[in-house]
Amino acid sequence: MTAGLAGMAAIAGLATSLSPDASAARNPHERGPVPTQASIEAASGPYAVSRASVPSFSVTGFGGGTIYYPTTTDEGTFGAVAVSPGYTTARQSSIAWLGPRLASQGFVVFTIDTTSTYDQPAARGRQLLAALHYLTQRSSVRDRVDATRLGVMGHSMGGGGTLEAAKSRPSLKAAIPLTGWNLDKTWPELRTPTLVIGADGDTIAPVSSHSKPIYQGLPPSLDRAYLELNGATHLTPNLSDTAIAKYSIAWLKRFIDGDTRYEQFLCPLPRPSLAIQEYRGNCPHVS
Repeated sequence: MTAGLAGMAAIAGLATSLSPDASAARNPHERGPVPTQASIEAASGPYAVSRASVPSFSVTGFGGGTIYYPTTTDEGTFGAVAVSPGYTTARQSSIAWLGPRLASQGFVVFTIDTTSTYDQPAARGRQLLAALHYLTQRSSVRDRVDATRLGVMGHSMGGGGTLEAAKSRPSLKAAIPLTGWNLDKTWPELRTPTLVIGADGDTIAPVSSHSKPIYQGLPPSLDRAYLELNGATHLTPNLSDTAIAKYSIAWLKRFIDGDTRYEQFLCPLPRPSLAIQEYRGNCPHVS
């Protein structure tokens, strides 16, 4: 082979090693096209979504719910997330918007009802784990779920429940409490990457006594972040919200899928804006 041909071969080899296909081969859990600001903020992602109802009488340990999932099976299995509603009158309908929004980005999402609307965070944590067990072992879509890549989310006391679930199961890949409420503010035992989302106008679980101390109570070495929504209230997570969706998707993609393409939305740390009052955290650690 001449020197010129050898050089061309080397360049071709380098191009192949840097191609998107080669990148995907290094991480088999990447799902969907390369993300953009527009794609992550869109009301719907690249995947068509179906849903399956799970009646309460068919399960134990939680109150049933709805499973949202990508219709395609061409890319193999997907990571999964269980989502708990909050206290008293809150049912799965209060967090239902997260189901299709997240599923359309390449996750199986289980929005659940709790056994009682008065359940405290510890009980909600156990129910999130029971829901994940059902999802991966008994549900009609269990063959679509990668049982090694699971996360939890929740609103209010359901947010407190996400912390309890992560405490009980360190193998969870991501936790996102949404305007979370929990009397426990110290979580040194958590090993699950956690995004704490609070609201500047929250009077039910004020950030000064819940979200901020919860974030500060996480291990400093943990992949963690604190997002305080601007012009928001305790109930903001009950309605479709672009900021909540954007940063939740980025967090779940980065830590459930290990998809470093989404680090661009988490690092450098987002700056205050019309949507963000404050953002703290560390740039995700490279796995």
